[in-house]
This record gives sequence, structure tokens and C-alpha cells, in this order.
Amino acid sequence: MAVDEEPLDAYSRIVTSVAARLRPSVAALSVVGPRGSGAGSAVVFTADGFMLTSAHVVSGGSAGKANFSDGTEEAFDVIGADSLSDLAVLRARGAGAPAAELGDADRLQIGQLVVAVGNPMGLSGSVTAGVVSALGRSIPARDGRVTRLIDDVIQTDAALNPGNSGGALGDASGRVVGVNTAVAGYGLGLAVPINPTTRQIISELTTNGRVRRAWLGVAGLPIPLPPSFAERLGQKVGMRVVEVIPGSPAGLAGIYLGDVIVSAGDTPIDDVQKLQRLMLGTAIGTRLPITVIRRNALVDVISVPTELTLSG
Repeated sequence: MAVDEEPLDAYSRIVTSVAARLRPSVAALSVVGPRGSGAGSAVVFTADGFMLTSAHVVSGGSAGKANFSDGTEEAFDVIGADSLSDLAVLRARGAGAPAAELGDADRLQIGQLVVAVGNPMGLSGSVTAGVVSALGRSIPARDGRVTRLIDDVIQTDAALNPGNSGGALGDASGRVVGVNTAVAGYGLGLAVPINPTTRQIISELTTNGRVRRAWLGVAGLPIPLPPSFAERLGQKVGMRVVEVIPGSPAGLAGIYLGDVIVSAGDTPIDDVQKLQRLMLGTAIGTRLPITVIRRNALVDVISVPTELTLSG
């Protein structure tokens, strides 16, 4: 009996310690805007009251109230939102809540324990746990008639419900490795990772209130290259195109579903983040040579990424 209890005790110790570390930093949000009222979660990430949430939680709003697990309430202002990454930065008008530590989702492994802290269905400070089910997913996000793609998200089986969006996804050490962004249903939860790319987005939102980026209009997943191409190109992985937005720069350039992007400009594309970082400003309006593998041959296309202006 003691043998059966010991793993459960170890699991419980991890979850309770992460919960104790993150719950004081996670707020329940109430947002009022032109589209009506909304609710969600946010996590404090600086000592002076900056908070991170999902862009869709504060869509159309400019301010609101944040309620913390100790019963305190703070008014906040929306500093900036980026619907393409589904991230937004807020600032509490008071700075009483402790800041959570941001981690690095690039170190996550499939099967690793993660803990979600948020406010589902208005139930503040709720904690659920699960594992990383998959990495590098892409999900469509609709804004009116426009479809955008949120790349490189974390898939987890930690139970998430409406209101969890914007809350913290923590690792076993209590570091925030993701911001819960959507409920996919059937036991699937999704989170935007905290990594070098999203840290740059967060920094730009905090400083400038917006993100200036180029838009290509593709979503992809990493895929191992055939040995002959891996040896020829000097890289083992490319990015398989799984979606192309109609009328996008990628679509107009002749990039198709099933193509495997191996380079853009002088940058080898062996993960989604490299393409994301290239799009963060430097490629706007430039002629961008892109090499793809198509029908077992290398094909060169030229795309001209446009600037994507987002309203939040």
C-alpha cells in the first residue's frame, strides 16, 4: 500500500507547491468594452504590476478590474495586445501582487507535468494539472472575416474551461512556461509558450503597446528531412506547411499545402520560431527568397511579406 501511495504523494507535493507559488500572482479579470463584458485570467510578471493575459480576453477593452486570491482588487489598463500571438500586456494601477517567474517553454518535453492556474467559470484561483501532450501546434484564430494563425502552441491535457484563458501554465518548478489561450475540447487545452520569440513580443507590447511584424500567412509543423536533403542542406528538420491563408503573401508566391520550407532568406528554417522571429519586423516589404521541398525537389519562390496591423 505504501508503495502505491508514494508516487501520488510526490505528484501531490509538486502540484501543491506550484499552486502555492503561482496562485498569488494570478488574477481574475473583468473587462468591459464596446463588445460587452468579458472575463478571463492574467498573471503578474513584474514587480511594478505588469500582467500578461490573452489578447482575446481584453479584445476591444481598454481597462478593467483584476481580483487576486487574497481578496484584493486592482484596476488595470490595457497597455497593448497582439491577436496574432494571442498575448496582451496589462498594468495594474497598484502593484501589490507578487510577480511570477517566466520560464522557457523551449525546454518542455512531451509527457512533462504542467499545472494550470486560472479562473474558470468565475471560480478564482482554480488549479488543474496534466502533462504536455504535444508541442509546436498551430491553431486558427478568427477576427471577424479574417483568419489568423497562432503558431507553436503547447497542447496539454490539463483541464481548461472558459475563464482559464490568460492564466498561467507552470512547470514543476513554478515557472510560467505558457499562457493558456483556448479550450480545444475533448480533453485538449492550448497555451502560448513563453520562449525567446514571445518574450520579444511581450517586450514590444510593454514598451510600445504594439508589435510591428511582417505577415507571410502560413502555418507549419517541424518535420524530419529525408536523409538526402538533410545531407545536401546541412540541416535535419524543415517546416511542413499545413495551412496557407488565401490571398496571403505566401499564397500569392505559390507556396502550397504539403511544401516543406527549408530556408527563408539566409535563414535555415528548422523550427517554427525561426520563421516567427524573421517576421518580427525585419522582413516587412522585402523580397524574401524561400526554398521549399516539393515532390522530392527543391523549389525557389519569392514572397513579399506585408506589414500586419492588428487592433488587439
